[in-house]
Amino acid sequence: MDKPEILVLLLASIAALALLAQRLSIPYPILLVLGGLAIGFIPGLPSVRLNPELVLLIFLPPLLFAQAWMTPWREFWKFRRPIFLMAFGLVLFTTTAVAYAAQALMGLPLAVGFVLGAIVSPPDALAASAIAERFRLPRRVVTILEGESLVNDATGLIAYKFAVAAVLTGTFSIANASLHFVVVALGGIAAGWAVGWGSARMFERIKDEAVLITLSLLVPYVGYLTAERLKVSGVLVVVTSGLYLGRLAPHLLNASTRLQAGAFWEMLVFLLNSVVFLLIGLQLPTIWASLSNDPLPRLLWYAIAIWLVVILVRPIWVLPGAYLPRWLSRGVRQTEPAPGWRNVLIVAWSGMRGVVSLAAALALPATTASGEPFPGRDLLVFLTFAVILGTLVGQGLTLAPLIKWLRIRPDRHEENVEIKTRIALAEAAQSRIAQLVQEARLPESAVNNLRAKYDDRIAHLTDEQAHVLGWSSRREELVASRRLRREALAAERRKLLELRHRGDVADELLHKLQHELDLEEARIN
Repeated sequence: MDKPEILVLLLASIAALALLAQRLSIPYPILLVLGGLAIGFIPGLPSVRLNPELVLLIFLPPLLFAQAWMTPWREFWKFRRPIFLMAFGLVLFTTTAVAYAAQALMGLPLAVGFVLGAIVSPPDALAASAIAERFRLPRRVVTILEGESLVNDATGLIAYKFAVAAVLTGTFSIANASLHFVVVALGGIAAGWAVGWGSARMFERIKDEAVLITLSLLVPYVGYLTAERLKVSGVLVVVTSGLYLGRLAPHLLNASTRLQAGAFWEMLVFLLNSVVFLLIGLQLPTIWASLSNDPLPRLLWYAIAIWLVVILVRPIWVLPGAYLPRWLSRGVRQTEPAPGWRNVLIVAWSGMRGVVSLAAALALPATTASGEPFPGRDLLVFLTFAVILGTLVGQGLTLAPLIKWLRIRPDRHEENVEIKTRIALAEAAQSRIAQLVQEARLPESAVNNLRAKYDDRIAHLTDEQAHVLGWSSRREELVASRRLRREALAAERRKLLELRHRGDVADELLHKLQHELDLEEARIN
């Protein structure tokens, strides 16, 4: 099978599995991994070898950048204590627990155990985002999970480099490692701020939408490659620049650019996510072939043991971490709302692993500095895949029943804030209209039409708000009006296509008018 045919097979598999996941109400990363696993064992298909450097360079920067761009900075900073507590403390705690478990259960050298722990310690940003979006978790839970997964990759990869260096050279200094960790992390944040600041200055001067979108795709790659040259954390460079630009985006980009850039990045993230998780599943046949001499029962026992350690360590850290600081610090009690025990349980159970762990495992060197084979390399790769599969499937599939059992619902406070904000915007527009009427003579019909538009918008918010404002009697009229506008738009589209079919309208004009109709329908919806 040639490379073009493999690409066609990948895209077809992604479309089919994503559609099936939607039908089954399963987060698509889970089904893509299982689908890739099944496809990988089809006889006659070529083995797929995933280049770890390619994964970290091609896939990781834009995916982390997109998530950081959409992360609300105010909420991220508000919950910085639990986010950093897990992104740094939990990663290092998991690394240590897995290291000693691997030494005790498998007889691996402790340094090799730390390599395995660093590989499987950071939960995956892509999986966390997909799971959180699928289950519509409360905003606080989503912010903590996504914030943790944005930062913990840096902690895991830095710890991974130290652990691998210890195995290769046979020496390790915790003092030097700690100092280097701080330098790499702070350097990554500083470089990320510089990349974000420079990019913002370019965005201010460039008005061409295609060029701006291209530059937005270039930013994470420039940041990541800059970090490689400066020997700082590439993950933190990408995340910092994404947070910086996402904060300034409403001022830097106009409405048209935001619409086009949003559609572009939404499709790009879906495709990259899908390819990555499908490729994870396709790796097992290659990994399994390298362990053909090891007894299957022993391999399964090792995989289950490490998976259980990874699963259990998280609640052991999260549950005390959610409450002990509140008991010990009055400042925490005064500045942070009390976490509900249901939300804490969801955070403790949401620890899916993914692409970063697999890429780190595949990037392990084949030999040490002395020329000896890297101890247990094939076993480490297999155990990493087992943890990824176990957490994605085990935790991913049980998260929905757990949410249902705990009776967790989206926070209604956010919905109320949205309603109040929409009303405030509409009232601001009405106030400006009244001001303009006083300042200049305007056609009465234009003023009345615009006022009616904002009256209708406020009335549509909720039945309760409409009743309070005295517009509940117009509810049926307003709903019927929206339906009529949709039908009118559909009639316009049919007529436009008819004119194009007769040759009265050129394709360029067709696309222009069709875009205007699409925007109008989006406004109605």
